[in-house]
Amino acid sequence: MIDMQKYNKITYDIIGAAMEVHKELGFGFLEHVYQKGMEEELEIRKIIFLSQSPVRVFYKSKEIAVYVPDLMINNVIVELKSLEVVDYDQIKKQIINYLVATKKEVGLFINFGKESLEYKRYIIPEKFQKK
Repeated sequence: MIDMQKYNKITYDIIGAAMEVHKELGFGFLEHVYQKGMEEELEIRKIIFLSQSPVRVFYKSKEIAVYVPDLMINNVIVELKSLEVVDYDQIKKQIINYLVATKKEVGLFINFGKESLEYKRYIIPEKFQKK
């Protein structure tokens, strides 16, 4: 079972940074603008992160691919989007697949594409959690 206490503060801090970026830039830019804004805000807040750093993907213990998350912060995968229309079911499947493939426990979806910032935290399904 995942100890969510260890993720609560960092996910709260990431969402706070995203809120500041959204407040400063508004909505309507392309995703890479928000990527750079997040990087700047995380540096201001002294939150250590990896930006578009490759993560190895395994299939039955064999490395088969490399996935490049937008941000990796304390083992939290952060997927940034700038979408007016969001298929939430597709986003959930995408992030859960990233978590399973990379063996990370928590992912955040952050969407800058609407008037109000959208965010959602996802947890790797229990059957894939480390025992």
